[in-house]
Amino acid sequence: MITLDNITKYFHKGSVNEVFALDSINLKIAEGDFVTVIGSNGAGKSTLLNCIAGGFFPDTGKLTIAGKDVTGWPEHKRASLISRVFQDPLLGTCPSATIEQNMALAILRGKVRGLGKGVKAKDRTRFRSELEKLGLGLEERLLDKVGLLSGGQRQALTMLMATMIKPQVLLLDEHIAALDPKTASQILHLTQDIVGGQNLTTLMITHNMKHAIAFGNRLIMLHQGRILFDVQGEEKKNLTVKDLLEQFYKAQGEELAMDSMLLS
Repeated sequence: MITLDNITKYFHKGSVNEVFALDSINLKIAEGDFVTVIGSNGAGKSTLLNCIAGGFFPDTGKLTIAGKDVTGWPEHKRASLISRVFQDPLLGTCPSATIEQNMALAILRGKVRGLGKGVKAKDRTRFRSELEKLGLGLEERLLDKVGLLSGGQRQALTMLMATMIKPQVLLLDEHIAALDPKTASQILHLTQDIVGGQNLTTLMITHNMKHAIAFGNRLIMLHQGRILFDVQGEEKKNLTVKDLLEQFYKAQGEELAMDSMLLS
């Protein structure tokens, strides 16, 4: 579903602030893969997602999605293939519009939009049915403005909106990082249900190693713009947090010197 062939990316190239953000990334992601992406700050996690989404063009390399060479496609054109959920619950929805108006926009993703009625009666029935699955009572609040919702409610709604029209690729950029632990857990399990139910090809960035191990069928560790570790299937299921840390330090030519590092 996704192929990155020798992708490199510099920021501020040639200046004192030059950053080598992606270092010759070669990656193939199969249809239906649920990939968790971990790494230290500045490892290139969000840069990788931005590259796939079209936030910038790579300096070298080729990117294909669903068999299409999208390397030169701008972000708005790739939106017909990709849905994305951001860390900030305020992104991904229009706060001044109602829940049903936001959902009406979501089902038009990738389609030509005309001057017809924004929210149709048949669509409203579908919206209620979809919202009932969240178990948050939002099906009774279709006319409420999204800005009135809590962060967790907005993120749940955003997840739903991002997948009402099945995308070729779903990108989750630390989409639970701004939520409290209980709400984050709810959104993670909602994510698992949606991704599994639709067999969505998904990349999910997380800083939580336990989440990276528990969710998805494949795990990728990035560091300094390079893929240090790529594991899937049964091997991934048997991983522990200590295993991941040992792989990280091994790749850096260092040793996991003390148990206190596990707590960092």
